[in-house]
Amino acid sequence: MAPTPAPQNQSLLPSGWKVPQKFRDRLGSSPGRQRIMESEGHLLIVLHEPPDSADDARVGRLFWRDPSGNWMPKALRHGDHSLGELLAEYEQVIDKLDDREQRANSAEEYFDILRDLNPLVRAANNVHTTLQKARDAAPDDRQLILQRDAAYAMARRVDLLAADTRHGLEYRIALRAEEQAEHSRQMATSAHRLNLLVAFFFPLATLAGIFGMNLNNPLEDMSHQVGPQFLMGVLLCGLLLGGVLTAFVTLPAPKRKQKRRRRT
Repeated sequence: MAPTPAPQNQSLLPSGWKVPQKFRDRLGSSPGRQRIMESEGHLLIVLHEPPDSADDARVGRLFWRDPSGNWMPKALRHGDHSLGELLAEYEQVIDKLDDREQRANSAEEYFDILRDLNPLVRAANNVHTTLQKARDAAPDDRQLILQRDAAYAMARRVDLLAADTRHGLEYRIALRAEEQAEHSRQMATSAHRLNLLVAFFFPLATLAGIFGMNLNNPLEDMSHQVGPQFLMGVLLCGLLLGGVLTAFVTLPAPKRKQKRRRRT
């Protein structure tokens, strides 16, 4: 479900937050890019929720630190930090994509994973960059150091996952191209063998067509004496020879030996 945008004249900041008016003036009805704002000892961090590749809109998350070092909003779990809860949401999305990457077996599956990963990679790296700026703005805040380090680990993890997915996609494409090349090579070998058979029997077929095959031979007398059994024997021999020729034509093409380069 797409997020419902705030009215044009309403700020995203909660009305109960006693932040400088400068923050409310600079922050519109949409979160915009991930960034920080500083004024009079106050620090406002604008981040995004884990993005959805099917939706271009981004849902913002606001974190405010007052001059006394108090953070808003408070974490849902005692002892946690609200920034850490947002990073945990990113980790959950990354875990799901990691599981999909482990199960992927086709180029289409790898491409779908990359499509979902691309906005997540950008968002995760921007989260780390923004928290680094917040760390520089409030160097004495221990929580910012911890969350900055966690964001770095999260961004690196999603970068590595994207790289592994791209490598998997490239491998599948290369494997498919190799299979198609081998199939084409096999077809070319079969066509060459058929051409050899045609060339071998072409003179005989040409002479038979010119002079005809209505010559007297002992086979005609044998056919009259034995009956239809002789004709059936000829048909079976023809089928057997056809099977032998089919096996010859469909033999796997010999593999080419690759020459090793000599080390100098």
